[in-house]
Amino acid sequence: MAAPGDGGRFLVIFDFDETLVNESSDDAVVRTAPGQALPDWLRASYREGQYNEQMQRVLAYLAQQGVTESAIRAEIQSIPETPGLSALLDFLRAHAQDFECVVLSDANSVFIEAWLQHVGARQLFLEIFTNPAHFDDSGRLVLAPFHAHSCPRCPDNMCKQHILRDYLGRRSDERRRPFQRVFYVGDGANDVCPCLALGTADVAFARRDFPMHRILTHMQQMPAALTHTQQQTPAALTHTDTQTDTHTQQQTPAALTHTHTHTHTQQQTPATLRATVQPWSSGHDVMEYLQTAVGER
Repeated sequence: MAAPGDGGRFLVIFDFDETLVNESSDDAVVRTAPGQALPDWLRASYREGQYNEQMQRVLAYLAQQGVTESAIRAEIQSIPETPGLSALLDFLRAHAQDFECVVLSDANSVFIEAWLQHVGARQLFLEIFTNPAHFDDSGRLVLAPFHAHSCPRCPDNMCKQHILRDYLGRRSDERRRPFQRVFYVGDGANDVCPCLALGTADVAFARRDFPMHRILTHMQQMPAALTHTQQQTPAALTHTDTQTDTHTQQQTPAALTHTHTHTHTQQQTPATLRATVQPWSSGHDVMEYLQTAVGER
């Protein structure tokens, strides 16, 4: 990728869970637990809007059960990529002069770095914005929130729009020019907020039939309406069955046979979507759109 200060004409932002990888990495790590599941008391400890704190408890539990760093890394590295991702990443490598790529995810640094290094894609991404994590001297994976913020749409630990706006401002100063266009590739409800920072020339790639796609489609159909923005929670980590959504969840091993759920944080806040919404089902869909953008000088 281009060095900071240079960079391509276009910025591509990727979510991680169910965008780069075809599963929630937080669901995947649960498979390292005894019986490949969390105890009911731990799943029931989740509180709405405090998902980062819940994952801290989950990781502490795994350490108490003797789950090792190598077991966690191996499980994360085994997560399959989303369909067509390799072709998309190959295209971006071949057009590095045109594209600057970053990851913006509510997962954590250990999971994302481990997976990207494993598939040989780390060098493609100039920066990774995610919750910091590290293995301490005892072998426990320690997780912290990315930042504090006041956005009513987002979980307590991360507002992706705040991060994106800061990045766009900083890179414009470093490059001495703004990006020609910005492309955001995501799937979840927490990918909606950053898309509200996009302009009319930009594109929000929303994974077809996932929460981001449904919410943005609703916003397009009712642009003046108050928008209910939902925070998606990986199902393996929660206990309360609040809403079942069979279209947006990946299947899990038989040991995790509970009903998949979404816990929702609803904020009735006016929102304006200016970007084009482009559904995607595979990396090929995104690649074909970007190929057209490269040809438009």
